[in-house]
Amino acid sequence: VERLQEEYDVEVTWLPFELHPEIPPEGMAVPEYIRAGAAGGVGERLRQMAQESGREIVLNQEWMVNSRQALEAAEYAREQGRHERFHEIVFRKFYGEGQDMSRWDVLRAAAEEAGLDPEEMQQAVASGRYREVVEGHIREAHSLGITGVPAYVLGDKYLIMGAQPYEVFRQAMEQLLAEA
Repeated sequence: VERLQEEYDVEVTWLPFELHPEIPPEGMAVPEYIRAGAAGGVGERLRQMAQESGREIVLNQEWMVNSRQALEAAEYAREQGRHERFHEIVFRKFYGEGQDMSRWDVLRAAAEEAGLDPEEMQQAVASGRYREVVEGHIREAHSLGITGVPAYVLGDKYLIMGAQPYEVFRQAMEQLLAEA
């Protein structure tokens, strides 16, 4: 995404999506079918792609967390004009450091690092203020055919799903430019 922004001067809007809405608030053990997929190379492919982009990735193959609180906290950050920074920090904490993004201490630390008021954020999210906003974005994603993460919609025309090589994005951008 950063490379796309540099090379094509695109605007990125991150929107929430729950990959596993069935996960209870306290989290749950990773089901065997997902564990088998991770063992079958999905996790290794993600690690390799992260390394190629200069990042490390921590994948917990034992426990799944509920992301709803983090998604709603990100909407608070969006309202405060700090969404991109908050999003980046939460992703780093979860994927880079293996922290549990469903925990308030993790979200509060991310808020503080992003220059947000952690107490105000927690109160706003706990009040349910962002519940319908997140649910609306998720409904919109489903209407676009999004079933996984990450998912990218380019120019309101092309849907790219999953962790894809940069070349896939470059080709879609070139096609959009040719059509313009």
